[in-house]
This record gives sequence, C-alpha cells and structure tokens, in this order.
Amino acid sequence: MAGLLKKTTGLVGLAVSQNPHERLRVLYSKILASVQTMPQDAAYRKYTEQLVNQRLDFVKTEPDVEKLEKKINSGQIEEVIFQAECELSLSRKMSEWKPWEPLIEEPPPNQWKWPI
Repeated sequence: MAGLLKKTTGLVGLAVSQNPHERLRVLYSKILASVQTMPQDAAYRKYTEQLVNQRLDFVKTEPDVEKLEKKINSGQIEEVIFQAECELSLSRKMSEWKPWEPLIEEPPPNQWKWPI
C-alpha cells in the first residue's frame, strides 16, 4: 500500500497511487490484449510483450512496493504506472497505424542518408 508508505511522490502533478499493483495489473493486461491484434512477427509486438510480461510477473510476485520499484528499475511506482498508460495509448495507435505493413510507395532515394 503505497499510500501508507509515502505522502507524496515529490514529482509535480504525480499523485501517490493508492493501489499500484492492481492499477499495473489492469494496464499490463490491456496492453497485452492490444498487441494481440498485431502480427506475431511485428517487432513492436514482440518486444512490448516481452517487457510487459516481465513486469507483470514482477507485479504478481512482489507485494512490497519498494522492492517492486527496484525490480522494475524505472523510477517510482507512480512513474511506472504513467509509463504503462502511455504504452497502452501507443499500442492502440500502433494497431491503427500498422507500421508492419509494406510501404504504399517506394521512399525517395537517399531518404535515410545523412548528411546528404
């Protein structure tokens, strides 16, 4: 219970999460459901599933918030929740954008060459 351990995150605009385990469980489940709509060989799906499954395992097995923060190693648990919210939004956009599909037309020559 993060609310019992700390009164503030010390970060402007980021309130202490009252139930971080449940919030992350829900977010990670939604992310995993979202990437299921993508082809299995899509790079975004493969790497997102890998990371989210790893973090979901941490959430399921580590009841202590401080230890969970250390295992995930991405800041305070509230920051991890914010990252998961952003990842859920991105996963839904990626499903819409379909970056794994072939290009509609060939890119101009030297598009990726720098400096030109």
